[in-house]
Amino acid sequence: MSLFDQQTVLLACVFSTFAMTGLIWLIQLVQYPLFDRVGREAFCEYEREHCRRITPLVLPLMTTELISSLWLGLHPLAGLESLLHSGAALAVALWVSTFLMQVPLHNRLSREFQATDHRRLVWSNWLRTVIWSVRSVILLIVLREVIQLPA
Repeated sequence: MSLFDQQTVLLACVFSTFAMTGLIWLIQLVQYPLFDRVGREAFCEYEREHCRRITPLVLPLMTTELISSLWLGLHPLAGLESLLHSGAALAVALWVSTFLMQVPLHNRLSREFQATDHRRLVWSNWLRTVIWSVRSVILLIVLREVIQLPA
């Protein structure tokens, strides 16, 4: 069995996507809304600490998710091509959103709290929350097909 057989890659993709989906809902509903309660004096340090602590959790999961999604998109399971191609495209969209929207907002917030940047962070993060949720549904459908559960 190769390290990159379809089942192994699918399991890595499912694990990383489900973990990120749970994490993004926690961040979206709990962590980000509370940012504006920290206070201006302590906010920048709080924001930098948030980024320092969240990155070692998020980066390996997002990287695993992206690589496994792209691999499954290039080597799709028979009959699941459109789902796996869609999933790969959504994984790329997550990285684009993260590095074009959320990272710049975090960088600005780490220098100075601005209510407008905070609101943009919360609202723009809904895009990622929805995408990760859709990816989880796609992977649930893929898993159902792989293990051949009745609909």
